Amino acid sequence: MSVTSAAGMAILSPKAWSAETKDIRVAVIGVRGRGREHLQALGQNVVAICDVDEQILHQRSDESAQELGRKPAKFVDYRKLLDEGDIDAVSIATPNHTHALIAIAAIQAGKDVYVEKPVSHNVWEGQQLVAAADHYGRIVQCGTQARSSSGIAEAVEWVQQGGLGRIRYAVGTCYKPRMSIGTLNRPLKIPNHIQYDLWCGPAKKQEIFRPELHYDWHWDFNTGNGDVGNQGIHQMDIARWFLGEKELPPRVLSIGGRFGYDDAGNTPNTQVVYFDYPKAPLVFETRGLPRSKRAQADWKNSMDSYRGSQIGVVVQCEQGHVLVPNYTSAIAFDLKGHEIKRWDKASDHFANWLNAIANQDKSLLNGKIQEGYLSSSLCQLAGISHLVGKSATPDAAAEQIVANDLLANSFDRMVGHLRANDVVLGEDDAHLQMGEWLELDPQGTEIMGNSQATALLRRQARAPYEIPNIS
Repeated sequence: MSVTSAAGMAILSPKAWSAETKDIRVAVIGVRGRGREHLQALGQNVVAICDVDEQILHQRSDESAQELGRKPAKFVDYRKLLDEGDIDAVSIATPNHTHALIAIAAIQAGKDVYVEKPVSHNVWEGQQLVAAADHYGRIVQCGTQARSSSGIAEAVEWVQQGGLGRIRYAVGTCYKPRMSIGTLNRPLKIPNHIQYDLWCGPAKKQEIFRPELHYDWHWDFNTGNGDVGNQGIHQMDIARWFLGEKELPPRVLSIGGRFGYDDAGNTPNTQVVYFDYPKAPLVFETRGLPRSKRAQADWKNSMDSYRGSQIGVVVQCEQGHVLVPNYTSAIAFDLKGHEIKRWDKASDHFANWLNAIANQDKSLLNGKIQEGYLSSSLCQLAGISHLVGKSATPDAAAEQIVANDLLANSFDRMVGHLRANDVVLGEDDAHLQMGEWLELDPQGTEIMGNSQATALLRRQARAPYEIPNIS
């Protein structure tokens, strides 16, 4: 039986399995933003596309006809797409809250999977995704493409072998311009060409009071994970890679809030998170405001930098540090700031996935799902600490962390950054959220002594979009 769209258009006839990557038939689910890049990267491998926004779906189909010389089959409902037997693999670029749902369903349908970061909306979902990949033996790649940088991989190996002595700490930065998303005084009217129930999936189906449904879901905890889980997960993953940590940290703390404007978002745009790994801690800093109030006139080109890192990682060691300023390169400096070594090389993350599928060998994957789960969970734990926290004055917050020099320094710089943007904490509703210290068990199934935080490790899914309990 050939794969057919709702319109009955055949894609291709069935095939015998081949070890050639060009013969792998891929469906892309979620084709608006990042999904469009999936289409471009996967090219002739794409035989079907799926999106709940029928306007976007038809637009991408027409674009594919021009670029590939043929139209892929079109699906609105991912479940109907997964019923098709001669699709070998799916790549998923839907919103965060449906990543694990669709990925697990695809795995159970016998497909190999490329799933964008974060691999899940919450910690429990990520655990089920890892368990599904293992149980069903599928090839599952996380979209943390820096893992396909051989340059960064070589830098990681050099540092871990003692190239600069012992690692003292890592600081990841996500200083990315994030302006107000606005707000509405009445619910957003969802266009008829968007299947909103399907879009919501396991999330609460609720009214939206922002002007845009698409993309700005990142800044709503119901569907997104803020910028720490949007952009920041890439840098979080690189930082954890350098540290060599293969488990969740024993303790996590978030301090921050949403400052500089009043809009419909509820995730922090300014945040410091401390991951208390015992060998060397990881600090993550998120800033959506520019370097000063005056710089807001050119917001997108006026972001702060920490030791040369805007969207990057600084790994401090005994004898110097390594700066990772992007997805492909790393630079080592001595204690005097002199460059001593540089790496810069990358390969195609999608090609790596296709190669692993062709060989049916998950050991070939650069972005293994277990690694994606761990880094995604760090971002989600940051959100939990924030959500269960309480409003605090800057002085009260500083007093709680005064004994931790690294964290106190990061917090002081955050307060200075806000002050430069005319945000005075404690005034004009600029309330600092002092998160709770989360004490984790190593398996990430419980937050000790905090039932409220433990409950946030997973969500009560909405029927019929429940994620199965596999682990």
